[in-house]
Amino acid sequence: MLSLTNLGNALRAVASGLQIPVMVILLLFIAVTIFMAGSLAVEFIAERMRYRIKLPLLLENLKADREGTANVIETSGLLRRHKTLFLEFLSHGSLDAGTREALARRLLFEEQSRCDTITRITDAIARLAPMFGLMGTLIPLGPGIIALGQGDTYTLSASMLMAFDTTVAGLISAAAAFLISTIRKSMYENDLAAIETVMESILEMEEADEKEYGKA
Repeated sequence: MLSLTNLGNALRAVASGLQIPVMVILLLFIAVTIFMAGSLAVEFIAERMRYRIKLPLLLENLKADREGTANVIETSGLLRRHKTLFLEFLSHGSLDAGTREALARRLLFEEQSRCDTITRITDAIARLAPMFGLMGTLIPLGPGIIALGQGDTYTLSASMLMAFDTTVAGLISAAAAFLISTIRKSMYENDLAAIETVMESILEMEEADEKEYGKA
């Protein structure tokens, strides 16, 4: 028959067995956070420093040169992947208006999905790292309390040190991941708003051209 002692020993065994996996996960969180911080720095240096788009000027240039829309996009200050998105859209000019509008929505959705996928990683770390840090804090406290009762100060010190280290690891990775997500979301929201504005402008100009051609 199960007793409280047996149940307590079973829970203790489970908690002790989780100690190493929790530490490994925290180290993985730190490694992924460092990688994401590096990728953000590379993205900023390689792309963002040359990101010189002036949206009103771009819209005016598109309106002034309707026949050279692709050239205006290519010479604009848009990011390379955004230029590729618009050039992909413009390459299907033979489609009817309804289909082109659906294509525009699809391309915007794909770009938003790409941005969401990137930020979802650091969002997850920002939420999960404190939880695993807390687990890593509580698990060593059991042996530490037992050691305290037995007067084993060395084991108690080692348990407390491990508890503090896991707490710090969880909080640092969570804070860094939260900061990276915040920066990226701000950039990507501005990007998506600009892409949507330019896409709507192109569709409106094409619709106006079709009406004018129909009247002619």
